[in-house]
Amino acid sequence: MPTEIKCPNCGHPFEPNDAIREEVEKELRSKAADWQKKKNEEFQIKLEEERKRLQQTLEETLRKTISSDFENKLRLLEQNNKDNEEKLKQARQKELEFLKKEQELKNKEAELEINVQKQLQREREKLTEEIRKIEEQKTVNKEAEYQLKIKELEKQRDDQKKLADEMRRKAEQGSMQLQGEVQELALEEMLKAAFPFDMISEVGKGVRGADCIQTVRNNFGQECGKIIYESKRTNAFTTDWIEKLKADMRSLGADIAVIVTKTMPKEMDSFGIKDGVWICSFIEVKALATVLRDGVVRVFNAAKSNENRGDKMHLLYDYLTGNEFSEQWKAIREGFMNMKLSIQKERDAMEKLWKAREKQLEKVLLNAAHIRGSIEGISGTDVDLDLLGDGNDDLQLD
Repeated sequence: MPTEIKCPNCGHPFEPNDAIREEVEKELRSKAADWQKKKNEEFQIKLEEERKRLQQTLEETLRKTISSDFENKLRLLEQNNKDNEEKLKQARQKELEFLKKEQELKNKEAELEINVQKQLQREREKLTEEIRKIEEQKTVNKEAEYQLKIKELEKQRDDQKKLADEMRRKAEQGSMQLQGEVQELALEEMLKAAFPFDMISEVGKGVRGADCIQTVRNNFGQECGKIIYESKRTNAFTTDWIEKLKADMRSLGADIAVIVTKTMPKEMDSFGIKDGVWICSFIEVKALATVLRDGVVRVFNAAKSNENRGDKMHLLYDYLTGNEFSEQWKAIREGFMNMKLSIQKERDAMEKLWKAREKQLEKVLLNAAHIRGSIEGISGTDVDLDLLGDGNDDLQLD
């Protein structure tokens, strides 16, 4: 919990902020340096006094004792000098360690700040990507509706020029048939643009059968199969469409049948298959057609690969036992082994780095605990020094 500090002049309590903490830390470091300097001076004075006293004692002893006493006293003086020098060395070493620990703590705080900023940046990028995808989906939906509207207006314009009387009759009966014709034209143009190698055939008005036939061709121009499409743009879905399209599929020798409808069946929220016929909206038909077409080509290729299987097996056996395949496989194996060794070296290096960082973090936490104890001993109040920020650090004081 935050620690309150009372003003020494007015007695008003207040919580220390970063600026106050910084001032306190500067004052503590200054006092620690002054104290260390004073102790060093006192120690030098005492050391000099001790040397003088020992020297006087030695001179008096030399006058009173024999040669053996002189040697004993001389060894004792040298030992005392060594002890005093060792104590001074230890004091300086402790001061150096304290400065190093203070610098390590500052480095850790800077590293934590950098990690926090990186995490915030990643979250902002993730949120931006999600918003961008939502906006793109909205744009696609609007674009599809816009294209349908454009086609509808173009159809209206052409029909007005050619068949004014027919347009008046259609206006009286409603625009359902017109909308259906517009979607048929848009469907044909979309398929032609998406699959330029395929043959897209329109079934004329009054002719029994589907509205559109897609003859699928592979990269070699071979016919792999047929997909028929029935376009519906009504406010209700009728199950009779499925049976009619299945009959058309059998009569035309098609492999797959698709109904493109404005209104989906009640039990379907998006595209799917029902009683052997695929059903989708106009927005979904391009993606569905791509998947179905790929399936038709794969089935054709699988059937084609079974032809002349015996000859192909001999050719395959000759290739696998030949020198070309052997050399290529050796190259692949060498590349794989090199990649494996490289990955292992990287893993070993990273594990070594992680271990070193764990040791550094342990030192930082231990040194921070020592600093906290020193500050509490001087100020007499609890200090919040939670480095991890989750309330579980040993440095967090309640």
